[in-house]
Amino acid sequence: MQSPKNLIVAVDIGGTFTDITLQDIVTGEAWTAKTPSTPRDPSEAFITGVLLALNQAGRSATEISRVLHGTTVATNLILEGRTAATALLTTAGFRHVLEIGRADLPRRDNLWGWVKPKRPVPPSLVFEASGRMDANGVELEPLDTEAVRWAAHAAAAAGVKAIAICFLHAFANSAHERQALEILRAEVPQLAFSASSDVLPIVREYERSMATVLNVGVMPAVSTYIERLEARLKDAAISAPLLLMKSNGGVAGAAAIRRAPVQTALSGPAAGVVGARMMAEAAGIEDIITVDIGGTSADICLMSKGKIGLTQTGRVGPWPLLLPMIDMVTIGAGGGSIAQCQPDGTLTVGPQSAGADPGPAGYARGGSAATVTDAHLVLGHLPESLLGGRMKLDRKLALGAVDRIAQPLGLTLEQAARGILAIANNNMVGAIRVVSVERGHDPRDFTLVPFGGAGPLHGCALAELLGMRRILVPPSPGVLCAQGLLAADLKSDFTMSIAETLSAADPKRIRSAFTSLDDAARLWFEQESVSATEQSLRRVALMRYEEQGHELAIDWPVDNDFDVLARHFAEAHKALYGFDLPEVAIEIVTLRVEASGTLPAPALGRAGQGDPQRAQIGAQMMIFDGRERSVPVFDRKYLGVESAIKGPAIITQLDSTVLVENGWKMSVHDLGAIILELV
Repeated sequence: MQSPKNLIVAVDIGGTFTDITLQDIVTGEAWTAKTPSTPRDPSEAFITGVLLALNQAGRSATEISRVLHGTTVATNLILEGRTAATALLTTAGFRHVLEIGRADLPRRDNLWGWVKPKRPVPPSLVFEASGRMDANGVELEPLDTEAVRWAAHAAAAAGVKAIAICFLHAFANSAHERQALEILRAEVPQLAFSASSDVLPIVREYERSMATVLNVGVMPAVSTYIERLEARLKDAAISAPLLLMKSNGGVAGAAAIRRAPVQTALSGPAAGVVGARMMAEAAGIEDIITVDIGGTSADICLMSKGKIGLTQTGRVGPWPLLLPMIDMVTIGAGGGSIAQCQPDGTLTVGPQSAGADPGPAGYARGGSAATVTDAHLVLGHLPESLLGGRMKLDRKLALGAVDRIAQPLGLTLEQAARGILAIANNNMVGAIRVVSVERGHDPRDFTLVPFGGAGPLHGCALAELLGMRRILVPPSPGVLCAQGLLAADLKSDFTMSIAETLSAADPKRIRSAFTSLDDAARLWFEQESVSATEQSLRRVALMRYEEQGHELAIDWPVDNDFDVLARHFAEAHKALYGFDLPEVAIEIVTLRVEASGTLPAPALGRAGQGDPQRAQIGAQMMIFDGRERSVPVFDRKYLGVESAIKGPAIITQLDSTVLVENGWKMSVHDLGAIILELV
């Protein structure tokens, strides 16, 4: 008799650890696992973690009905400049669009020190073809098919593995791009191809070209990775569909990701934000600031009134990526961030990371550089082992690494360790201010939700620096990204640029455009096997005042009332910038339909009464002001709803460590979340 398929599994691969959550969708029972990542072949840690979770649950692989995955493969390829050799086919006269880019500098760079980054496609690999559409999609000149054929063979001869196609005004009429795709597939079928009308069909030639180039540049590696995953799942007797997290907070099938892999550029952090919202919502908290601190980076996001904000002005490394993605800020600050003594005598922390291999010095895997994790070890913030005892820590190695930082600076070990943590914390505070203070939000009105393997170690310090008085630590903070995958729905976005002022916009044309986008969304529902009862569509207009450079996303009124739309835009503009411009015309730049397919929501566990007699498992020495002090160490699984602890204290669990600083008190929420409040 065949076992019922009652299990779903979620896997999030980070720079240091791979996190797994396995859940029974009938009983709600869940199991978590954590295993070191394998950067050379991430699929190895993927399947190792899945089997580890199954073994822990005592369940069979044949019981799995759905596999969800957050991946950083595309992100790392882009950030490290390891995308496939790519050529670009564009309209005659537009060869240097990528090279010219934009006149503005990145926000935090210095005017005198900034150097324009090397483009992913050099001018020598940009090929032109005559043919022209106007801004309304009317053909002015037919496509030069011979030029396309010549470009195909010239690109192949140059050794490229992929070709991006971005023709002028293809967002209004994709016929020339479709024609070019057919020719390329016939002439050089061994290469990968991507057209801008499939990736980002909106105005702005530079951004549209960049998105298409990045998409096709990661396509070979991502496709190979997905094939490897599917093969490993098959070998493990797991026949469930593979769904991958996208940057917009939704998931999509493997086939859709193969066509548009760049949509996964921020998939891991996006899953964490979804998981944090799930926990905060269940605890009755609407306004939160999330801080996901892993081994390499810290990802920060603000949620007001329970809504996850999307942006279309995101970046991955130095490159703009105008695909809808969760609005967050990412910096190079994590447990593996390396501390360095610079020649001028200053101490810096990150963005370089020791990662999973060799890792921090205290991991005893060959790493020798002092990291944030080593600073915690020196100060006594971490227990003797991680991962439920499977990973031993070596404090002596951490002491040696931090001492090599302390001596050149004339500092004590404690001063050097606290300096490392202070720099890392202040770097994160700066990023938190970007999403809060700089956008008109007071952090003191929000609850901090730290998660990731290192997040709960920094929660109290970050909150104090920001004047925040309440912290929510999820039940399994170290695997929250994996749990967020379980809470994600299928999601895809469909866009069309129209670029009309609101006063002159033709209602019939807009209705027709939305109908076309709705039809594309319904076709996607069919491809993803989403039933009618699980489908939902949301219409959005990206709008701006005339001559502005950026748009705001405004929900489209149900009754198509343009006056209501204009009022909502003015209100949103004033809330963000502090003013509106009633005398200036409003433009509708892009229409967007957000399609969602509801998946069964995971059940949330409940905290029991705990076991006070077994909760405290020991004590360890922590350094305060040059002196060692014994502080209690608690095992989180024995803490119940009546537990109350005053800091300083350490709370250990499989996937993370919670540091309760002096001056903070801890209680346990009914859902098992830890609530920390400033005394």
